[in-house]
Amino acid sequence: MRHLLFAGALALAAAACGNQGDGANQAAPATNTAGANKPSGTIAAGLGNSRLAAAVQAAGLKDTLEGAGPYTVLAPTDRALAKLPPGRLDALLKPEGKEQLTVLLTRHILPGTMLTADIEKAIATGGGKAVLASMAGGTITATREGGRVVLTAADGSKAAMAGAEQPYGNGVVHPIDTVLAKPG
Repeated sequence: MRHLLFAGALALAAAACGNQGDGANQAAPATNTAGANKPSGTIAAGLGNSRLAAAVQAAGLKDTLEGAGPYTVLAPTDRALAKLPPGRLDALLKPEGKEQLTVLLTRHILPGTMLTADIEKAIATGGGKAVLASMAGGTITATREGGRVVLTAADGSKAAMAGAEQPYGNGVVHPIDTVLAKPG
């Protein structure tokens, strides 16, 4: 079931990447082709023992983030996850919360590798915003506010990139300061 959910999310993300008919500035996934300086390790391993790693495991996405990718993960920090309403993360980590958790996490994963420089360039060429397709099938709009890259989900929830990107052999992780989800 989890593979079907992820495959469906992947298909939706691929369709979203190819759909440019609405005139929105959708940034195509970039790929770092540095070659000799290619980082090693996987995104899943890089998450370590964080609360996000536990959520990735509970959602059945660990194998995916250990795979070839490439992926861009907008990774809520432990502090960001602590901002969720009391008990929400615990409920999502239970087997009955798995489907909702998978959707929540895949909205934080973008196909391809988008480094900070790629996102900033897409914002600049997009007249101040870039629309990024997520693996959940929705979009995230990236803008610059006060010198920071701010990400806004379709539901209006916002997060800022909070720290240096972390490149891995199968993509990149960008720490963010808030979970892209409306409270509740």
